[in-house]
Amino acid sequence: MTNSGTVAAVDLGATSGRVILGHVDTAGVRMEHVARFPNGPVTLHEHDREALHWDVVELYRQVTDGLRQAFAAHPEIVSIGIDSWAVDYGLLRDGRLLGLPSHYRDERHEGGVEAVHERLDAAELYARSGLQHLPFNTVFQFAADPSLQLAQRALLIPDLLGYWLTGVEAAERTNASTTGALNATTRGWDPALRAAAGLPAGLLPTLRDPGDRLGHLLPAVADLVGGTAPVTLVGSHDTASAVVAVPATEPDFAYISSGTWSLVGVELDAPVLSDAARDANCTNEGGVDGRVRFLKNVSGLWLLSESVRTWERGGASLDLEALLASAAAVTAPVPVFDPADESFTAPGDMPARIAAWCGAHGLSAPASRAEFVRSILESLATAYADTLTTIGAITGKDVRQVHIVGGGSQNRLLCQLTADRTGLPVLAGPVEATALGNILVQARAAGLGGLGGASLEALRATIARTVEPVRYTPRADHTSPQSTPRRRMSV
Repeated sequence: MTNSGTVAAVDLGATSGRVILGHVDTAGVRMEHVARFPNGPVTLHEHDREALHWDVVELYRQVTDGLRQAFAAHPEIVSIGIDSWAVDYGLLRDGRLLGLPSHYRDERHEGGVEAVHERLDAAELYARSGLQHLPFNTVFQFAADPSLQLAQRALLIPDLLGYWLTGVEAAERTNASTTGALNATTRGWDPALRAAAGLPAGLLPTLRDPGDRLGHLLPAVADLVGGTAPVTLVGSHDTASAVVAVPATEPDFAYISSGTWSLVGVELDAPVLSDAARDANCTNEGGVDGRVRFLKNVSGLWLLSESVRTWERGGASLDLEALLASAAAVTAPVPVFDPADESFTAPGDMPARIAAWCGAHGLSAPASRAEFVRSILESLATAYADTLTTIGAITGKDVRQVHIVGGGSQNRLLCQLTADRTGLPVLAGPVEATALGNILVQARAAGLGGLGGASLEALRATIARTVEPVRYTPRADHTSPQSTPRRRMSV
């Protein structure tokens, strides 16, 4: 067992990517950022519509450039791990990419929902996959993909990048669990789900687990990046990695992985496939070490970032910290809306959509930018609280504290409002939870820092020793400014 060593975490989000070095020893983990690069949708004209895609080739170029910088700084890197957002994929034929992957916010998948449900009704779909209904789930994208019959292999984004780095095709199980083609109980590809999505035989690759070695860098890739190391599979769904790095020291916790999306849930040993879970639109996703992430996707800071982009396109020059401070000072009533409403999914004028939702539901729209921001954060905190209440009732889990990890853990107003709304202490941080979870799974696989064979709880204890979260206590006398009467959101 090695006492210390360095691994490289490739962490890809829907708006940016980064390559982070993790230096691991018996004292904990130290991170070193070596590369950061933008990521986002590319709009292409296709026949009679504008379609959203991912420029995954440019993403690969940025990843290899980041790895080159990493090896230049630390030639002794012993492992590389990749995580990304879920559900999106690339199609291969004879090892070649058939086209740029579609973006989950593209409207193409809408026809796929009806097609899948014609073959397998919603109840049976949930009983097999355990997945929350989201119109962009991979099975729906598959069913709407005209290139599917030309393809020999489908690889989710981190698996596609792993293939280009190593030449090995595989599907990492935590991310595969988000597709809707994986059986929640057997944790294998489900023939009925594959048939419902219209998948050709052999399209889905062999399943592998976090901690498995995918393969070494191809010689040409090693020459390109100036070094070589094995690629180790991690929780390649970014939320799976983030949950690994929740610094929980007690079992009765809930987590909110807060960023572009908010994933609100608890960790279980087995899936919950009850009618109550399906009616509440909760999901059972795979976690590291066979755990189940029982959660609900309730949207996230996409609402805020898209609002800021709208205002800046209109000529405003905004400082986010100042905007949040002005939102914290709001005393006028603000509306609480349903942040998971499908009208907020696509890019565009978010403040106008919020105002339209309020008008349609008999609420007065926010009157200023500060009120819009306060309305967004109050709505997110309310959705978090309602979701945790529902999850507690379904699972029987007695949640005693809430951990917020990811970029949203830096939003002090959101964290305090979450404590107020849930009535529970909130522990915020680490910000880079996804990268830390990625690093820890690699470190365990490589036997670094005495972590070889360590339990998930031991990995979390390492994070708790390394990062001190910020604690937010519910304010007993807090009254949130909100429009009344409030329509309770369906969770």
